[in-house]
Amino acid sequence: MKIYVVGIGPGSEDGMTVKAHNILKNVDIIVGYTVYTDLVKKIFPNKEYFTSPMKQERERCEKAVEMAEEGRKVAVVCSGDGGIYGMTSLVYQIAKNYNDVEVCPVPGVSAMISGGAVVGAPLGHDFAVISLSDLLTPLEVIEKRIECAAMADFAICIYNPSSKKRGDYLQKACDIILKYRDTKTVCAAVKNIGRDGEEYSVMTLGELREYKADMFTTVFVGNSKTENINGKMVTPRGYKNV
Repeated sequence: MKIYVVGIGPGSEDGMTVKAHNILKNVDIIVGYTVYTDLVKKIFPNKEYFTSPMKQERERCEKAVEMAEEGRKVAVVCSGDGGIYGMTSLVYQIAKNYNDVEVCPVPGVSAMISGGAVVGAPLGHDFAVISLSDLLTPLEVIEKRIECAAMADFAICIYNPSSKKRGDYLQKACDIILKYRDTKTVCAAVKNIGRDGEEYSVMTLGELREYKADMFTTVFVGNSKTENINGKMVTPRGYKNV
């Protein structure tokens, strides 16, 4: 039996791929973190749902795989893309212990893409994507990755920049980057991408250090060539003659 891991994009119906929409329309049950299933319920209100809060990812995915083994058509939903800080890898790890369950990832539009489109073209050249959440990754590993990306002059996309328990993590990240970048480096932040209350700001790295982000914010830090063009953040593709 198949179990689908579906990236729903930013959460709005028009931000979802046609394939993702069709899969969700045809499954028996939709499984996911409460915040994301609430978004999907607006599109598919009559579906059956199995939800659980944050930090219960393994239990949620185990239940989904069990239901798929029983013959039900199951979709596990994730915001953005399930393979980027999502549930796809975990579902694979669990499903390997079930002989008759095939994992079928359904790609979605990740926040680095949808958020990037809101602020301009921040990832026009080589870039790194780093999450500041230390629930599953030691902080020292995160800090090392930030430093290496800054040293190599990557444009950087930052997921999970701040939370109630991690109120100063974005500031710490900026302090690391500022060892290698000018304080006037062009940056941006987008909140609630594709949802009610969407807003964005283009700013300098110095200003980003003081910015109040949350878990629904995606942050972009430019490289040494990134520009502010008419209020949009643009990282050149890098062609020498442009």
